[in-house]
Amino acid sequence: MVLKITALQTNIFWENIDKNINDLNKEIDTLGESDLIILPEMFTTGFSMNAIKLAEEHPGKTLKWMQEISARKSTMILGSIPVKDDGFYYNRLYIVNGGEVQFYDKKHLFTMAKEQDSYSSGKTKIIIKYKGWKILPLICYDLRFPIWSRNSVNNNSYDYDILIYIANWPAKRSSAWVDLLKARAIENSCYTLGINRVGFDGNGIEYDGKSRIFDYLGNRLDNFQPNKAMNSRIVLEKALLEEYRKKFPVLEDADPFKLID
Repeated sequence: MVLKITALQTNIFWENIDKNINDLNKEIDTLGESDLIILPEMFTTGFSMNAIKLAEEHPGKTLKWMQEISARKSTMILGSIPVKDDGFYYNRLYIVNGGEVQFYDKKHLFTMAKEQDSYSSGKTKIIIKYKGWKILPLICYDLRFPIWSRNSVNNNSYDYDILIYIANWPAKRSSAWVDLLKARAIENSCYTLGINRVGFDGNGIEYDGKSRIFDYLGNRLDNFQPNKAMNSRIVLEKALLEEYRKKFPVLEDADPFKLID
């Protein structure tokens, strides 16, 4: 069992939804067959705290665009945008598979940028079951809190197989980004993908990409280059993951825990 993934490391034009969608349309039209397309965090606006101006209602035009892409390319697509839902604003990660829409609202808001003043925190994770795989999608700052992504196993059944972080992670902290992604892959015995952006945002913050795809041993699988808008396609193999977990079932020795609100 394999999963063909294409991840896009994009340059996001500041608070310009139409420009970003148009550029993504052109890029996606060039892609080959994929089971999953991954876009960065806030891929239509950049990491903007201007939620009142930029947030789309649920459902909004970008979600409808994602549904069109999913149908046209026969793929699942995910990425986050600012969303207004029931009077609250969220950094919402949409997972779209044809007419099926699921979402995750970012749990850990980046207080150093006062994200909590513009957006509400999500409360729950979501595991996506897709083509025989279980996928956990998270957002950027969530990466620094390993308990939130902690995998577990019960009767040889793991919570998830693939861990995905989408981000607007600044260049000046990119070494931590890469190291933490590798750590999450190893400690959770899973494939781990971190998809970041490049370029500068409206606040002058630089992003150098350094998107990564790691296997369960922490081996790098992607061909992403820093400071370059590009895509990387990878084929993940379930049999290799299962073989590793059978030979080295480290999570069976993990300490039990329970998250409380």
